[in-house]
Order: sequence, then C-alpha cells, then structure tokens
Amino acid sequence: MSRPEFTVVGENVHTTRIVLRKGKRFAVRNGVEGVPFESLDGEPRLLRASGKMRRSQAYEEGRVKHIALAVEAAMDGGADAEDGIEYLRRVVVDQEKAGAHYLDVNVDEVSLKTAEQREAMGWLVGFVRSVSALPISVDSSDITVIERGLQACGGAENPPMLNSASLERVEALDLAIEHGAKVIVTAAGGAGMPSSAGERVDNASRMVESALAKGIPLAYLFVDPLVFPIAVDSNFGLHTLDAIRTIRSRYGPEIHITGGMSNVSFGIPARKLMNTVFINLAVDAGADSGIIDPVMNPLSAVFAADRESVPYRLAEDTLLGRDEFCANYIGAWRKGTLEG
Repeated sequence: MSRPEFTVVGENVHTTRIVLRKGKRFAVRNGVEGVPFESLDGEPRLLRASGKMRRSQAYEEGRVKHIALAVEAAMDGGADAEDGIEYLRRVVVDQEKAGAHYLDVNVDEVSLKTAEQREAMGWLVGFVRSVSALPISVDSSDITVIERGLQACGGAENPPMLNSASLERVEALDLAIEHGAKVIVTAAGGAGMPSSAGERVDNASRMVESALAKGIPLAYLFVDPLVFPIAVDSNFGLHTLDAIRTIRSRYGPEIHITGGMSNVSFGIPARKLMNTVFINLAVDAGADSGIIDPVMNPLSAVFAADRESVPYRLAEDTLLGRDEFCANYIGAWRKGTLEG
C-alpha cells in the first residue's frame, strides 16, 4: 500500500502528558524519585520530582506530569535546570527524528495563573525553536497564551499553526491572520461538544466558512472533527470517520483534516494498536494529518500494519462500532492475544 502524504503534528511538548508513578517510566534512584531518561549524548539522567510536583493532586493520584516538571525545572534555573533542559531537548529531537512536521506546544498545566502560563509559553516556544527548525503549533485553552506563543514564533521561516479556533472563540481566526499562521478549526459547538457526525460537520463548516470569508486560504485550514474515547461510546469512532468523509467531500483536496488521534484509545489497553488502526481508518476516510505521538506511532509502522491480523481486526471492530463496550477487544487483551 502506498504511503499517503500525511502531516504529523507532534503532540509531546505538552504539559498534560503524564507518566505513572507505578509505571516503567518513573523510578527511585539513590533515594530520589524522578523520570529516568537518556540524554542525546547517551548519558543516563534523572528528571527529579520537585517538591511542587509531589504536593500536587495528580502526584497523589499516581500521575506525574513530566513535561510540566521539565519546564518548571528548566525555567527555575536551579540545580535541576540542566536536567529539565536536556529532557525537553530529547523530547523535541525524538519527535523530529520520528517524522513530525509541526511541534505542538502547550503549557496549560504549568500554572493556574494566566500570567505564568504566558511567560512559560514564551520561554518554551523560544526554547523549542532553538532546538528544531520545525514550525510550532501553539496550543492553549486561553487565547492570550496562544497570542504569546505566536509572538514568540515571530521571524520563523515557516508559518506557525494556531491550535485552535472554534465557534466558542471565533476571534482566534483574527489572531491567526495577524501572525500569518495556519489554523486548526475544530468541530466544537458554541456551548458544548458535538454529539453526532452531523453536528461535527455543521460546526466545522461554519468555522471553515468564517475563515474563508476573512481571507484565510483553504490550504491554511486544518479541520479537527474531534476524536473522543471509544471506551466511552462505541459510536464515537463512526461519528468522527463519517464527519471526515463529509468534510473531505464538501471542501475537496486542498483543505486539511486532522485530529487528536490518540484520544480514541484513552481508557483501554494496547493503545498503540488502537491508535494505529484509527489513523489508518481516518486516512481511508480522507484525513491527511494527525496530532499524534510520532515516537509511539511512527507512520512507517502505521501504514505497514497487517490489516488482516487478528489484533488489527479486533481493534477495527471496536472502532467501527461492532464491539460494544470493547468487550471482545478487552477480552483478547486479558488473554494476551493483542499486540501494542
């Protein structure tokens, strides 16, 4: 099968990313808790869990927000700053090597204070740009934080991306125009999330038409029809795939269709397998981009997956609504017959 053109928005420079305290990516070394990693030079390092992190609710619940931890350490300039900087450098370089075309940057979990988020966004965008020439996708729930990130992208050779504009913040389109940015427009409604494929198409189309009316080129638009966890509702996969088909048919080949592909696998085992199958289904439906972890799901492996294998078929059945409550899929995982 020929490999389609597919734009990868690498999702790993994102402060919501977690490792589990009881998982393989967290350890205690010489009595010190932290996230072990290897520097780009091959040196074993430890991103130490800070006092602030250990006092957080997430930490108490067994989750460590490791990108937020690295940003905190790097910006603090203290004894752990070098480890924080090297950790972030490794995350950026690994995504670039894995084939990312954009690097999505989000600092929402650094602080609850908007001023501190803005400061962190400016710093982190500047740092990422010092490590990689890849364009930045600036991502935040606060439009003023996005604005700071786009300002920090000033002078970049390639246009940045704004993530995202929706009916609840249409003004983000004006910000994209001001900074010459490409823009992800989502299918979110003005007062909530869509509950069907039709609502996704209607909401996304209103955003596309608003963007075109403001003079944003069709090729600068990346439509996110919204990907929800299949573990919550067995119809969620079909909703997104049907929306992708309709949007592609309505707007033709020039527009881009993307989405947070890994959202589909939240809450279920063998996430790598489920992500792989969903990316393929999305591409078959008309998507040409994805906000994904290119290290976990490199496109070379995604597109080379054996679609006739039992694990692939089980995941496909789940995503296409043929396995209610993921029962067969989870049963196979418990028997040890899934891969991923």
